[in-house]
Amino acid sequence: MDSNVNISGSKTVSRAAITMCLTRTRDEEKELKQKFATEEIYAAAVDYGGEFLQSITRIVERAVVAAKREGVISPESYREEGSVAGATREALSQITNKAIGLSIGGKIGIARAGNNVAVAVFFGIGLLHLNEVAIGLGHRAI
Repeated sequence: MDSNVNISGSKTVSRAAITMCLTRTRDEEKELKQKFATEEIYAAAVDYGGEFLQSITRIVERAVVAAKREGVISPESYREEGSVAGATREALSQITNKAIGLSIGGKIGIARAGNNVAVAVFFGIGLLHLNEVAIGLGHRAI
C-alpha cells in the first residue's frame, strides 16, 4: 500500500477522530490538533458524561458546537452541521446496546479533511468503577 495516502480519505479522518477521543488532557488535545492542522486535518474533542438515553440529544449538540467552535465546520452551514450530527448519531448507535439504562462518561472526537468528517465516541459505560469501555465511529461526506 502506498504510504502517501490521500489526506481527505475516510480512513485518515476516522483515525484522527479516534485519536482525538482518546486524549487524556486538554494539552494533549491541543498538541494533537496542531499536528493534524499541519496535515490539513481539522479536529476537535469534547468531554461528556451522563445517563445514556437522556443524553443522546445533548451529545449530538455538543459535537456540533465543538466542531463549529474549533473551526472543523463552518458556523453557517446546515449541511456541515448535519454531517457532524449524522456521524455522531451513527457512532452512538454502535454503543447503544451496551449503554442503554446506564451512565456514560468519556470523550467525543471530531475530525475533518476535505469533504470527509468522522466522529468517534469513547466512553466508559456502567456504574461507579464497574465500567465497560466502548468506541463508536461514524463517518459522513460533506
